[in-house]
Formats: sequence, structure tokens, C-alpha cells
Amino acid sequence: MPAKEPSLRARALRHLARREHTRHELALKLAPHAESETEVAQILDDFTQRGWLSEQRAAEQIVHARIRRYGPVRIRRDLEAKGVSVEAATAVLATLKEGELEAARAVWKRKFHAPPANAAERAKQTRFLLGRGFGSEVIVKLFRGVGDFDE
Repeated sequence: MPAKEPSLRARALRHLARREHTRHELALKLAPHAESETEVAQILDDFTQRGWLSEQRAAEQIVHARIRRYGPVRIRRDLEAKGVSVEAATAVLATLKEGELEAARAVWKRKFHAPPANAAERAKQTRFLLGRGFGSEVIVKLFRGVGDFDE
């Protein structure tokens, strides 16, 4: 006898038990198993009302998971890709601004260990940091503090 398929509600709870999800993410995961979009929306509304589904908690978890490797630009892009609203993303990312230079320095140190010796190395290191989502003004400040790299 084949195993009974779990209900849509059980699937949603199983996903939320593993980690926080945004409404958008959970809707995408449930959609293939639902009979209608209305059914998914009703479950998501119920979970939000009960406090089981929270965009704020999901955004905080995403930021926490990425903060040691990426800058605010990259994290904002990841949040938007996961369906976090612009307002929630802005609120969560506001806390990162003061520590952005230190985060860039930590990411830079793990990768390069020494200041750039020439323009080509500086360009390579700058591209790396830009790709990781750090702003150009933070990168300029980082390279200006070249004497601080020995800490």
C-alpha cells in the first residue's frame, strides 16, 4: 500500500520546522502540491496570524547566515530574491551599516592576507569585495587604512 501524501498544512509545518521561510518561499514550495492558490494563501494567512510565519524572522535569519561572507548589497539582493519586502529588508539591513567596514575587512583578510602591492592586485581585490556586496565607499576606506591590516 503506497504511503499517504502529507497534507499541505503538514508540508508547510515541516518546512517551517527546519528553518524560517518567507511567505514567497513557502508558497513556491507548497504550490506543486496544492489544488489551488487559494488553498495555499489560506494556510499562509493562518500561519502568519498564529505567528508561525514571520517575514521579519526570516529576514533576520537570512542576514545572520550571510553576514560573515557578504556585504549589504549582496544580502539585500538575496532578501529580495526570497520575497522579503523592501521595507523589511531596509529595516534589517539598517543594523549592518555601522559594522560594514569591519565586515569588509574580515572578508578581505580571510581571502588576501596582505595589502595590494600594485594596481592590478588592488583592482582584483576591489572586484572581489564588490562581488561580495560591499559598497565602493567602504572599499576605498578599507584600502586607505592599509596600515591597519597587521592587526
